[in-house]
Amino acid sequence: MYDNLKVFFDRIKSLGLWQRIFSWRKIRTLSYDAYDEFTTMSAAINEMGEQIRKKEMNIIDLNKSLEIASLKISDLTSSAQKLENKLAILENEISRINREKTELTGKIARLEQADQNRADEFLKNITAVKAIQKGLDDERNKLNEDRIKEKEEHFVRMKQTWQSHQETVKSIIRNICRAHLIEYIENVPFKGNPDNTIMIAGEYVIFDAKSPAGDDLENFPKYLKIQTESVKKYIRQENVKSDIFLVIPSNTLDYISQFSYNMGDYYVYLITVDSLEPIILSLKKIESYEFAEQLTPDERENICRILGKFSHLAKRKIQIDYFFSWQFLDILSKCGLDLPDDIYRSVQEFEKAEKLNPAQEKRAKQILTDDLIAESEKLSNEVRAKLAGGEEDV
Repeated sequence: MYDNLKVFFDRIKSLGLWQRIFSWRKIRTLSYDAYDEFTTMSAAINEMGEQIRKKEMNIIDLNKSLEIASLKISDLTSSAQKLENKLAILENEISRINREKTELTGKIARLEQADQNRADEFLKNITAVKAIQKGLDDERNKLNEDRIKEKEEHFVRMKQTWQSHQETVKSIIRNICRAHLIEYIENVPFKGNPDNTIMIAGEYVIFDAKSPAGDDLENFPKYLKIQTESVKKYIRQENVKSDIFLVIPSNTLDYISQFSYNMGDYYVYLITVDSLEPIILSLKKIESYEFAEQLTPDERENICRILGKFSHLAKRKIQIDYFFSWQFLDILSKCGLDLPDDIYRSVQEFEKAEKLNPAQEKRAKQILTDDLIAESEKLSNEVRAKLAGGEEDV
């Protein structure tokens, strides 16, 4: 390879003068061949240089890549170190979390056990409460039954009172007439048959007993309203007083809203057994006048005013007494129900030891108004004295 170029250079080195003159054509021919080989060789050298340069560039690129890789490896090594550190931290955190998990698992187990214990205790309490509730319900039902029974018994007694009301009124009026020398008319000389009739100042005064017929007291006022119209038959008779008295049981007062009726030609008054005596005595005072027609209009009005006020006060007193009677009975019934047994027994013992002695009434002795006023003034003075003494102590 490249023989011609080698031969050409060897000929040139050994070329003498004569050879330059007579052998130049061969040298020139050889130079062409050598040149071709040189050109080829140069091209090869250039190609080889290019390849070397490329390899150098590749080496440079490789070195750069190695440097970059080395930097990356360094970075990866640093990252790996950081990751190892993070991994160590995470492992520590996992260990801590596992410990906390173990503690929480134990705590949850204890809480679940406590919840179970509370649930069991709650069920026991619920059972006890239900038992207590059942006992209370039974006791309440028993109390309700007792109260219903008591009310039924009370109502039975009321009905018995209503059934005997007519005879009771008759008996009381007879006793009042005997005590105060008032004529009681057994058989009236006029049409009709009133329950009770008395003679005062030459007039027949009628007292009819009226009581509820059934259990429903709401209808009793309507029944009385009808009776105020039915007594008109008596007013048409001669010498019958235009004031008719309907005597009702005291325990019906709560259902009565109207106690007097102006029927035009006559008046009807609703009264109770307790007001019989004061009303009859008030009517009897009219007999102190020899002739009723001698009364002046003012005197008649004064008498009517006094009788009306007395009748109102008597009825109001009966209403109040009846109201307080019910209140006292309600308190007494609550004492037996609401007070503890030991306290209630103690109350009963004190009750047995107490004794109330009101003033005894004597038939021959009259209750004087002056005596009542004197006693009232004496009591008022004692109250004022005690009040004054209390203020001085304060």
